[in-house]
Amino acid sequence: MQGHAYVYCRLAAVVMALSLALGCGAENGDRAVQVSPLPSTPDSPSLPPVSPSATLPPVAPSVTPPPVPPSPTVPALASPVAPVAPALIGSIAGKIVVIDPGHNGGNAAHARDIAAQVDIGNGIKECDTVGAQAADGYPEHALNFDVAQRVRNRLNGAGAQVVLTREDDTGWGPCITRRAGIGNAAQAAAAISVHADGGPSSGRGFHIILPAAVAGHNEAIVAPSRRLGQAVHTAFAAATGEPTADYLGSGGFSVRSDLGGLNLSTVPKVFIEMGNMDNSIDAARLESPAYRDQLAAGIATGITAFLTGG
Repeated sequence: MQGHAYVYCRLAAVVMALSLALGCGAENGDRAVQVSPLPSTPDSPSLPPVSPSATLPPVAPSVTPPPVPPSPTVPALASPVAPVAPALIGSIAGKIVVIDPGHNGGNAAHARDIAAQVDIGNGIKECDTVGAQAADGYPEHALNFDVAQRVRNRLNGAGAQVVLTREDDTGWGPCITRRAGIGNAAQAAAAISVHADGGPSSGRGFHIILPAAVAGHNEAIVAPSRRLGQAVHTAFAAATGEPTADYLGSGGFSVRSDLGGLNLSTVPKVFIEMGNMDNSIDAARLESPAYRDQLAAGIATGITAFLTGG
């Protein structure tokens, strides 16, 4: 806040008084993975290019997370957020969005099936993994599926056509190659893989995983995926008040080339790790149905902003 300067004129003498007041998870079982700093992408207007040694600039608009109470059993929730801004209702009508809820409830019972090796474009990896879980046993696969359905409902309400990569939480898979293939076959305007991380218990926060370029596979979607990630990052932070991850990445972003869901995608796609299930504060929030609705609101609003150029 800046004060005003008032100038008072009295005959030929001028007296001036000035007063200023200034106030100023993922496919690898959702274990934290060390990643390289976010590379520059010159054709992405929303995220300025950065050198490999630079730190990703703060996401705009800047959002200050609300204070988190010391007791993880009483999680703080941000104010309710509308599913999609009223001005955008109908503006995504007919747009195809693919939501990929990570892992599956039956994966643990199909250890051999999910251990099958698949080609991810620059190597091989397991078909799928079991995922993370909170200390009390709340599983990531259930969280992911719950939030994915809430996102679908919000986007459907705005007229989008939403495809889930799995329709229940009792089966196994599909393999990460198939998850990417579903988005490609649908020719989705945007795709997002919904996860929660299994990082160090001392760390907390969310982050967006962006695709690194994999020659012969996803080069064309790296730049638009970066814009999608920026839009989801901004909206998610505003809707939830969740801080950005303090144990990996930079400013809530990381870039990876070891995820088949990104390497093999031919449509704009990102992963979101909504929080750290091994951290007691994050886990308590993620287990709250009211908070999961806010997670979905942030994701849906971010996707809508990307699709409308907002």
